[in-house]
Amino acid sequence: MESISKDMFQPAQKTTNADAIVRPSLTYWQDAWRRLRTNKMAMGGLFVLIVIALLAIIAPMISKHTIYEINLEAVNKKPSWAHLFGTDDFGRDQWTRVWLGTRISLFIGLVAATLDLVIGVLYGGISAYFGGKVDTVMQRIIEIIYSVPLLLLAIILIVFMGPGIKSIIIAYALTGWVGMARLVRGQLLLVKEQEFVLAARTLGAKPWRIIMQHLIPNVIGLVIVQITFIVPTAIFFESFLSFIGVGIRPPMASLGSLINDGAKAMRNYSFMLIYPTIVFSLILLSFNVVGDGLRDALDPKMRK
Repeated sequence: MESISKDMFQPAQKTTNADAIVRPSLTYWQDAWRRLRTNKMAMGGLFVLIVIALLAIIAPMISKHTIYEINLEAVNKKPSWAHLFGTDDFGRDQWTRVWLGTRISLFIGLVAATLDLVIGVLYGGISAYFGGKVDTVMQRIIEIIYSVPLLLLAIILIVFMGPGIKSIIIAYALTGWVGMARLVRGQLLLVKEQEFVLAARTLGAKPWRIIMQHLIPNVIGLVIVQITFIVPTAIFFESFLSFIGVGIRPPMASLGSLINDGAKAMRNYSFMLIYPTIVFSLILLSFNVVGDGLRDALDPKMRK
């Protein structure tokens, strides 16, 4: 066996940058935003939503016409510079009515989503944290509420309260939070047994503090994604009620009522149906595209 000599060894080269940071230090939300920006479809959908929201706010304010302005001399006029989207069968400017209807539809969708967020997250968080009999009772309540048809409940409320924005929001809020509560509960059941929750209990943290400061922040990404799907669902629900004639009443307008009016005159005045349908489709498509992008951006497993 050959003897080992010093010539067989060489000193290792010293690395001066072994502890150097090879990528920028980013927070969770900064990294999510970075990944979202690389998704062209999601950013395109976000841009479309911003443009539509700005038009819904600004266009009716700067328009020369109002939704109450009836001009029998300009009935069913085709799109022109005077009336960009044409006029309806009362001579009302469709440009103003479409964007005001978009404003109302977006308002109903955002308010309904906010109520779902607050009620669903709190309900699901309480049910998951306490568990046992509390969880069993709360889940049976959810099953009872979920068994009530949303459309039937909405029609009953509208009959007693009258048609309008308030009735639609209340009808959707009564049952719309159920899906959010189930989603939050399922995720928190996985989180509540982890070490940081046990440490918080050991230090004497109260249940309310654990739920609000430790459990819910760990599912906030999933909740945000769910919101992007709740908003278009609420808008579609309002539009459907207005389409069948039990939603927004004239002279107010929503995208559903405008599509309903356009469907009646589709054969002779197709422009009355085309423009509100395009806006309605863009809103639903954009929210779904943004939701898909957020789901990928907020998933830590997708990080590269």
